[in-house]
Amino acid sequence: MVSRLFNNNNMNNCAAGQAIKCRIGPSILNADLSQLYQESQRLLDNGADYLHLDVMDGHFVPNLTFGHPIVKCLRTKLPNAFFETHMMVSNPEQWIEPMGEANVDLYTFHIEPVLSDVLKVCRKVKEAGMKVGLALKPGTGIEAVRQYIDHADMILIMTVEPGFGGQKFMQDMMPKVQWLRQNYPFLDIEVDGGVGLNTINACAEVSFFSSILKKQHLIDETYLNIVVY
Repeated sequence: MVSRLFNNNNMNNCAAGQAIKCRIGPSILNADLSQLYQESQRLLDNGADYLHLDVMDGHFVPNLTFGHPIVKCLRTKLPNAFFETHMMVSNPEQWIEPMGEANVDLYTFHIEPVLSDVLKVCRKVKEAGMKVGLALKPGTGIEAVRQYIDHADMILIMTVEPGFGGQKFMQDMMPKVQWLRQNYPFLDIEVDGGVGLNTINACAEVSFFSSILKKQHLIDETYLNIVVY
């Protein structure tokens, strides 16, 4: 999986005339969980900028993965890595405190199950010391998140249905990315799902970045799935 994360404070960087950079954050969804630390370290050693941790509750999506105890254990082994948790859960508010205690850096949650409480969840994530990511399923239009963009550090566009690996990349999600980039030129945008050597170009081109292509050879395609701009 590939993912992206930009500089910690995009507006300040832009004011200083610094260019936005592409980041690659492999997902560990396909990793051997019995070797989670070793595989995560290998990804970081081979050029990954951060790790994308897929948390599934078996309710918002059919599958179950792992929760905050695993994340906390991994943090003890990788104290300096940037962790993003992609919370594919029905009640994202429930897991804010445990993930904060696990020293997660970026807490990305889906807006679909909490449409009336997005701002409250954003506030609690920030109070727990984490950055805020807002995720959209393929069927959720960009209009659903527009009013919350200024409260988020990153917007995640799903290019597969959440919950399963190995799905085909949805090219028709790229207009969402393009709209975000055109209207929010310094916003962190993440693309998640089906990103591989045959689709990574489309992600880079629609967001006007080519630097992502320089790193694609460093990461095992097994993990390619998220691209962050």
